[in-house]
Amino acid sequence: MGNHTVEKIGGTAMSQFDKVLDNIIVGDRKEKDLYNRIIVVSAYGGITNELLEHKKTSDSGVYSLFSKDDDSWAWGEAITRVGQRMCTINKGFEHLGLDVQLADRFVKERIEGVRSCLIDLTRLCSFGHFKLDEHLMTVREMLSAIGEAHSAHNSYLILKSMGINARLMDLSGWMDTDQLSLDETIKKAFESVDVAEELPIVTGYTQCKEGIMGSYDRGYTEITFSRIAVLTGAREGIIHKEYHLSSGDPKIIGEDRVETIGSTNYDVADQLSDLGMEAIHPGAARGLRKTDIPLRVKNVFEPDHPGTLITNDYRSTDARVEIIAGRKGVTGIEVWDQDMVGRWDHDLEMLKHLAAAKIRYLAKDTNANTLTHYIAAPLAKIKRLTDNIKQDFPSADILVKKVALVSAIGTNMADTWVLPTAVHSLTNAGVEILGLHKCMRQVDIQFVVDEKDFQNAICALHRDLVETGR
Repeated sequence: MGNHTVEKIGGTAMSQFDKVLDNIIVGDRKEKDLYNRIIVVSAYGGITNELLEHKKTSDSGVYSLFSKDDDSWAWGEAITRVGQRMCTINKGFEHLGLDVQLADRFVKERIEGVRSCLIDLTRLCSFGHFKLDEHLMTVREMLSAIGEAHSAHNSYLILKSMGINARLMDLSGWMDTDQLSLDETIKKAFESVDVAEELPIVTGYTQCKEGIMGSYDRGYTEITFSRIAVLTGAREGIIHKEYHLSSGDPKIIGEDRVETIGSTNYDVADQLSDLGMEAIHPGAARGLRKTDIPLRVKNVFEPDHPGTLITNDYRSTDARVEIIAGRKGVTGIEVWDQDMVGRWDHDLEMLKHLAAAKIRYLAKDTNANTLTHYIAAPLAKIKRLTDNIKQDFPSADILVKKVALVSAIGTNMADTWVLPTAVHSLTNAGVEILGLHKCMRQVDIQFVVDEKDFQNAICALHRDLVETGR
């Protein structure tokens, strides 16, 4: 195990790079304390949305416009706008010592290089032998890489201007002809790095033959972070976010009512990930967990706070609920079929449909003649799924309902008071429980509620399970 940390900085924080300098990278650190760290950076806030598509609203970005293949050149205008916004960001960091002319030249080289590539690909696909859809994932990989290359290059220039021995580590594969795996790419890049004497600034995107975007989609930055930590034998991984990992969502519950979680384990991190409240991408957590590297989640704007330490073996000494989390936008698909009674293959057939649609269920209910899966997927995809299920189960009644999942989570909930208190809390709040899931491992209890009751359920459970237990 090394003596260094690997630290990942999110996009929202990167957009406030003066705070990043003061609170993470430099601050009041002495010369030697600047090193023995590897910094992995995300693209500036909103840039990846403009390059691909908006993560939450699905508004079109360069990739989504290009992939429509409708002879429109709207993508060209979009990539011009992204380049202009990147240069505006550069100008905003001039007071930090950024060489804006050099930074703009870097942006224009990348933007125009990608534009030329996409024009050539469009021309090539005008011939019948080449199909655009066969190249779209490569296009997505190439576009996503621009954002991290931009922020890493800027960070490197600013740090060098401050006299810090920073080293730019562009893993985005620009003009690189090698086709290495993710691990091989990282190992090769760090062969000559001396973390005790230099500060590597690493792109969150890594170009590799398996395609990091294709494998992990928008979670690729944390995958890069995790693999670097594992392959370099880091002492600790640190993720700097714009908020603490708290006992609940402060925007719903109130900042004065939630508390920062001091310690938890990777099991709890997995439960949070399933609900979209990611402490870390589950694929990234896997590598850290298997090599027993602790993960610390810190708030960028409170650098003196130790944050949340996530380890393999932490378990609360007292039985208690640590976090209330939930997920809206969930659809329950209930299949009732009396021919199901006594048969063993209905569940298997249902799972085949989910697998074919590449949909993972978040929770599941079953009884003698009913199977209900709770999934998070676009409505069009759900419609195709239910149509296909109906073909295999023609006598079934299928009910599709919008719901929400709300969970009480903790490293040790082995106490009989938790479940009845939770049920009583929701009942008193006027929330109807549509489903309930409790595993024997005593780490979470999950309730299915109507989507309109989501906020009410979160607040009630936090008040009665977390706040009263303090």
